[in-house]
Parts: sequence; structure tokens; C-alpha cells
Amino acid sequence: MSGGFLTRLKRFLATQYGLGRDPTVQDAGLSFRAKYNFFQELLESNSELLKIIADMETKLHGRELFGMAYVRSQSSRAVFHAMRMIRAFEGLSGRPRPVLNTLVEGIREEVKLALMARRDQENTSFALPLSKVTASMVDDVGGKCANLGEVGNRVGLPVPRGFAVTTTAFRAFFEAAGLPEEIARLKLTLALDDPASLAAVSEDIQHLILRAELPPAVARAIVDAHRDMAGKAGVPPEDLKVAMRSSAIGEDGELSFAGQYLSILNVPAERLLSSYKYVAASLYTPRAISYRVLKGIADDDVAMSVACLEMVESRAAGVMYTRHPLHPEQDRVIINAVWGLGPYAVDGVVNPDTYVVAKDGSGVLETRVSEKPVMLVGAAHGTLEEKPVPEALRTAPCLDEARILQLADYGLSLERHYGCPQDVEWALDPEGRLVILQSRPLAMAPGAEMAGACGRPDMPRVTGREVLATGGEPASSGVGVGPVVRVLRDEDLEGFPQGGVLVAGHSSPKYMVVMPRCAAIVAEHGSVTGHMASLCREFGVPTLLGVPNALSLLPEGEVVTVDAWSATIYRGRVEELAGLGAPREILLKDTPVHGVLTRVMGLIAPLHLLDPKSKDFCEASCTTIHDVMRLLHEWSYTEMFRISDMASGQAGMAMRLAAVTGLDLYVIDLGGGIAPGAGKGGKVAVEEIVSRPFLALLDGLVLDREHVRTPRPVQLKGFMSVLGEQMLSSPTSGGQRFGDKSYAIISDKYLNFSSRVGYHYGVLDCYCGKTVNKNYITFSFKGGAADDVKRSRRARGIALILTRLGFTVEVVGDRVAGRFQKFEPAVIEERLVSMGRLLQFTRQTDMLMVDEKSVAAMADCFFSGACQFTGEGAGE
Repeated sequence: MSGGFLTRLKRFLATQYGLGRDPTVQDAGLSFRAKYNFFQELLESNSELLKIIADMETKLHGRELFGMAYVRSQSSRAVFHAMRMIRAFEGLSGRPRPVLNTLVEGIREEVKLALMARRDQENTSFALPLSKVTASMVDDVGGKCANLGEVGNRVGLPVPRGFAVTTTAFRAFFEAAGLPEEIARLKLTLALDDPASLAAVSEDIQHLILRAELPPAVARAIVDAHRDMAGKAGVPPEDLKVAMRSSAIGEDGELSFAGQYLSILNVPAERLLSSYKYVAASLYTPRAISYRVLKGIADDDVAMSVACLEMVESRAAGVMYTRHPLHPEQDRVIINAVWGLGPYAVDGVVNPDTYVVAKDGSGVLETRVSEKPVMLVGAAHGTLEEKPVPEALRTAPCLDEARILQLADYGLSLERHYGCPQDVEWALDPEGRLVILQSRPLAMAPGAEMAGACGRPDMPRVTGREVLATGGEPASSGVGVGPVVRVLRDEDLEGFPQGGVLVAGHSSPKYMVVMPRCAAIVAEHGSVTGHMASLCREFGVPTLLGVPNALSLLPEGEVVTVDAWSATIYRGRVEELAGLGAPREILLKDTPVHGVLTRVMGLIAPLHLLDPKSKDFCEASCTTIHDVMRLLHEWSYTEMFRISDMASGQAGMAMRLAAVTGLDLYVIDLGGGIAPGAGKGGKVAVEEIVSRPFLALLDGLVLDREHVRTPRPVQLKGFMSVLGEQMLSSPTSGGQRFGDKSYAIISDKYLNFSSRVGYHYGVLDCYCGKTVNKNYITFSFKGGAADDVKRSRRARGIALILTRLGFTVEVVGDRVAGRFQKFEPAVIEERLVSMGRLLQFTRQTDMLMVDEKSVAAMADCFFSGACQFTGEGAGE
């Protein structure tokens, strides 16, 4: 009775809970497939992490374009895949990994801190009078306001009355209107290298800003500051017109931002608030977005202050450089001047007068007076209008010698104060007083400081080539070759080709959006002291300005060579000059965004776990995501081999392949890999295999009788080296065997092949179906019985073979990994046959890799069709 009770209890527990029941083949199959799915997840994330780290390391060189969106996206993906690898390994091994989970969570928090937008201490005022502003307040009032306050309050030069609408006001406006989130959403659709995409996203963002309501406190602060300024000027507020000029964070500092943001002149009181929003919205003009990206500046680090200045109805205005940007060794001050307001000088609408002043006090060295047919002036109703210059003034100098020398003296005072050459905007007011409107560091041409006395390379003599145009002034020296692309409207920028020569009537900072694509720029009007000229020097674009009749002389689509050293444009490609064109790269190194990437990469990319045989190859030694990835990848194969060994002992789960391969090879069918009814008796024949990729591999893997009888050749030197290595190896060092069983996990279109022979292993993973984009082969090989040097040589020999087979290959020590993807099934099968041959060919070859010649000799031998590498072609 006792026995009957126990039998019934055992049956009940087995039925209800599975207790006491022997695992069936079906149970084992389900368990194996579940664990294998975890293994696949881990491998997928490992592969993605390798790509992410490689791409981020490439960006770290600073020669490719990226922004904060890229850093955020890639770091987020890296953390995701690290967590996915941990979860997959926990499922594969059946054991939790709290140490690794805590580590990656900690890394996630550190990455968040590195990515947080920098927010400096903000001033609580929404508006500040310029009389209280100095250069130290740049984070509150932006570069332009800070410099203007410094010029008036510290240098003691005349500047207009005014006040700054602070960055605190800007952020209050944006936060109240919910603009940061909306702008971030719109920027998700932005293609940085597409002018049409830039234009569309820019328009949407600017419309958002212009439609948003200013907070009442911000609006009141602006109106009150304007009223106070009117009182000091002795006029009613409604009669005080102002200039509202951009003063963004970062502007007029180390980076110029020349012409990137908006300034609105002659603004009446009733348009004060709407004009403020227009200037704020100019943070997102296409050229401003493009400039920030190319200079590595995150949008989160940018805020717009606005300089609200008493309008100067200038008789004349212009720009002054306290040193020549192309020839700094000449030690001269360059002054440009036009009649009326200054934009016609800086935007290149009118060719200005040029005055050159010696810095040693010897006076005006050169005066070049241009014809100035038109000028820009303020209109009665708060607008601007173009007027013809009176006939008597068109060819008259804008400045007399006394004012030229006074202005140069102002420039030298600014250069001494700031300690570097200055780019200065100035105006001559109706009373004849010179006023400083802006001062910022001068953007020198790349390499100008090292140009030497001549300031130009040794130019080869050009003979027998047709000259299309000459003249003008180099704004940025160099040589550019490419097809002529005329830009007459903003829309012409949208399809601008890589390597085109931009030809236009007037210089314009709008061309910023295509400068990275330009081989050179040529304009009929413009000045070396204009905004576009500054940008061309920043980005190293060879540029000629003031070239007479350039649009009519340079045919659309004609390939030309622009020599911006000698101001000559040739038809066709002039080879002797083309070689002088310096390669231009995007240089994001040492920019703010590059700095963020560097900090994030310190948490993701460094690898400290190098040797799986070391006692330090453990969880406690992991400090980065790469460490976690390396550890779990190594452990996963050990775990998978252990599970496969268990499967091979489960009747009906793993079937031994009945074929001569030189391997103890077991087949595990996930479904559809073998013919129905096959595998009886725990064995499966080649003819019973229906898995497409496995059949192809077997075509190269199965040995015929000749190959079975042929012994592996042995070089005595290599054999003795291997023997000595194994005799001296400890059981847990490099002499550790991986085991004897090999496994093919198959379905009709899928194959995972783990080959273990002696002291090395190879893993091949493949999908081969009708969908080309899904098809791939990945292969990794590691280990050997020889020393590290010979194993490394064999890895490089295998890498050379894989490369010739069209694989993308990576080699680290004695490990080689390759990937072949997105090919037709027939091509995949053809490569799998070669991979079967390779698995046989590489066995025991480590002892033959006696010198560096062995690497190429091994690859040559494989492609000769030989079944074995004999060491021929290597040293003795």
C-alpha cells in the first residue's frame, strides 16, 4: 500500500508540477531553443555595440560632422545594448548578474551628467543698461553686448547708448512657450548636409518662435529699458528709434558667427517687441544652424541676448581690421568705408573705399577710393531704404585723413586691450563723431600666422592656359577647382553640388550653408572685411571678391581653376595649381560637442579586460561598457558550449553527423533543417540535411578519401615551439583546451556552426534566404596551441583570406572576426563553401607560422586550391 501511495503521489506531482518526471526530448528542445534565443540576442547586441564604438571612435578624430543629437543617440544605444547583453546572459546562464547591472546603471547616470546642457549662473534681470556691462558678463548678455560694454566702460571709446535684453529673458521666453521641446521634435527630421532640409526645418522653427507670446514680465522689462534710454537721450520714447542687434552666447568670441544672426536697424517703439522675437528666431536660420553644427556647438549651449542700441544715422560706416587677415606680418590697419549705414559694406553690396594705415605711426600708406553708386539709409517710418549716392560723392573718399588716423588709433587701443587683432565695426554719426558699434577677435586665414614674409607658397608658372577672369581681392587665399555654379537666388543653394565653384553677384553670409561643399567662391562685389569673407577664412574656402563681370565671364557648368593667390581664374583644371589646393576637413576637435563626446567615450569605449585567461577577467574589473561587452561575449560561448554538451547527451536532441569532417560534429535542428523522419538512432547523414546554408558549408567541410589520408605537414621549428609552449603552459593558461565536440545549430535558412578542435575554436553564423538584405555570414576564429606570436600570424593570415573573399574584417591578437552581408543566396552559398574549406585549411597551421612571410604565404596557398598549407613560402 505504501508503494502504491508513493506511485500515485509521484504520478500526481509529475502531472501537476512536472516533479519527478524525466525530461522529454520535446522539453529539452524547447529549453535549448529558449537559451539559444538568448545567445542570439547577446550576439546581436555585441555586434551593434562594436559598430557603435567604432563609429564613435571615428567621430572622435574630429574630421566628420556630428552634433549633440548624434552623441545622445549613440550613447543611449550603447547603454541599451549593454543592458540587453546582461539580460540575455542571465537568461542563457540562468543566473542573475547584479554587479554588472549596477555598473551599467551607474554608467547610464554618468552619461546623463555628461550630456546635460551647460547652464551657467544666470542674471536675474531681463534687461541691463550697457553702462553696467563688461566683458565678464558674456554669459548674461552674449558676446556683442559684453564687448560693447567693455569698449565703452573699460577702453573708454565712444559707443551708442543702449541696453541688453539678457539670456535670462530669452530662456524665460522659451520655457514659458514650451519652445525647447517643440524645437527638438522638429530637429529630428533635419538632414544636416541637405540645404533643402535645413531651409524647411529652419522655417518651421522660426514660425514657432514668432507665434509664441512673450511673458508679460519680459515684455515689460524691454519697454521700460527703452523708456529709460529715451529719457537719457532727451526724446519721447515714441521718437526713439533703435538698432536691435543679435548678441548670442558664443558670438563675437573665439568663433565669429559673422553674419549668422539677425540685426534689425531703425526699429520704432511700436515694433520693439516683435523685432526682439525676430532676432531671437534668427538662432535658427539655415546658416546659423549649419555654422553651429560645423563648429561643434550644441543648441543647448546657445542663448540669444539682444543689444538694443540708439540708432546712429551714419553719414559713413564700415569695418576696420587691426591686421591684414592674409598677411599679418605686414603690421597694418585696414579700413573699409561706404556712405550711409554699414550693412552695405559688411554684406558686400557696394565695393567700399579701402585705407591702409601703418601701425608704426608713419601715417596712411594707401588710399583706394571705389565708386559707390548707392547707400543704405533709415526711412521715416522705421524701415530702411536704398538711395542713390549724390553724384559728387560717388567717387569721393568717405573719410578724410584725420578721421582715418583717429579710427586707426581706436583700433590699436582695442588691440592692446584685448591682446589680439580686432575686427571692428564703426560709424560716423551726423555730428562727425566716430562711434564703435562692435569689436571682436579677427578671424585670420588658416595658417596665416605661419605664412612667412611672402604670405604665399612658391607658385608654379602657368603657361598656355586660357584666363577667363582676373582681378578682385583675395578674401581667403588658396586654389580651388570645380564646375561653375551660379547662385542668383536663395533657392539656388539647395542643389549645390560637392566641389562646385560658387559664383555670385554679391558676397553674402547666407552662403555659409554650402561652404563645406565649395571648392571656391567668386563674387563681383564684396570686401575682405565683410561677414562672408570672415566665414571663408574660418572654413578655408579660397575666395575672390570684387571680380569684375564674374557672372558673365564664367559659364555655368564650366570647370575652372580659381587661383585666389594671384586673383586669376583659368578655364579647365590647371594641374600645376590644383596640387596647391589644401584639403579641407571638418575639424570638430576641441569644440564643445567634441568635448562632450570625449567624456562620454571615456565611459563607453576603453577596454581593460584584454586576456580571458587572466584572474582579472571578471566582473569586479569592469569599468566601461566595452569591458562588460567583452566579458559577456567571452562567457557566452563558454555557456553555450556547456549547454550544447548537455544537448548532445539528450537522446534525440543532438544528432551526430555521419560524414568524414575530422570533427566530432553534432547537429541540432531548430526546425526545417533536416528531412522529415531523419535522425533516427541519433545520427544524421549529409543527404538528410535540407538546411540551405549548412549544405553549402558541408560542401567545403566534408573530406574525401585523399584528404583524409594526407597527413598535416609539420615544420620541425614550429612543432618544437608548440611542444615547448604546451609543456610550459599551466592548465588554466593559454594551453587550456576548448573541448572536442562541435555543433551545427540549423534551420532551413539558418546556421550557427561552432567548431572546436584542439586549442582553437571557430564560430560561423549565417542566414541564407530570398531576402537579400537579411542575408549575412559572420565568422570568428580564436586560439591555438602555439605561442601568441604564431597565433597572431595565423589570425592575420585568416583575415587576409577573408578580405579577399569580400568580408569586412577585424583582427585583435589571435582573434579574427569577419562579416559578409546583403548578397544573393547563391553568393552566400558560394562563400559558405569557401568557409568550409577554410575551417579545414586552418587546422594546426599555427605551428607553421614561423615568420611574417607565412601570413601572405598562407593566403596564397588557400587561393591556389590546395587543401593544406605546407608552410611553403614561409621562412625555415
